[in-house]
Amino acid sequence: MRVLGLDFGSKTVGVAVSDLMGWTAQGLEVINREEEDNIKKTIYRLKEIVDEYQVERIVLGLPKNMNNTLGERAEKTLVFQKKLEEQLGLPVITWDERLSTMFAKRTLIEADVSRKKRKKVIDKMAAVFILQGYLDSNKI
Repeated sequence: MRVLGLDFGSKTVGVAVSDLMGWTAQGLEVINREEEDNIKKTIYRLKEIVDEYQVERIVLGLPKNMNNTLGERAEKTLVFQKKLEEQLGLPVITWDERLSTMFAKRTLIEADVSRKKRKKVIDKMAAVFILQGYLDSNKI
């Protein structure tokens, strides 16, 4: 079963997908969002990806505050979660994404990726960290 991992932001959505066995996460793309409050194009693109990869579940990064509370960004993410479930008809599980972007950035810096290139892939890498964390937690 394939699982889709998402890092939902105000300007972009990082996308990752698991392999068929659900062991590893691979980065797919970054969806650029033109307007923060308009998610129709984003959901349309995600539907294409879900169909192409035969995704059965989505893991959505939930940006909790460091004290475990939910802020404005997390509230918007929960609204997005509901819309995804309604539009795609798939279960959408939230996953604590605290520090995922920091880990992605650190990984890219250690790989000596230039700042300009990092900016283009950081959200995709964050989606990989979110999805891989979920996959690792579900291994027997």
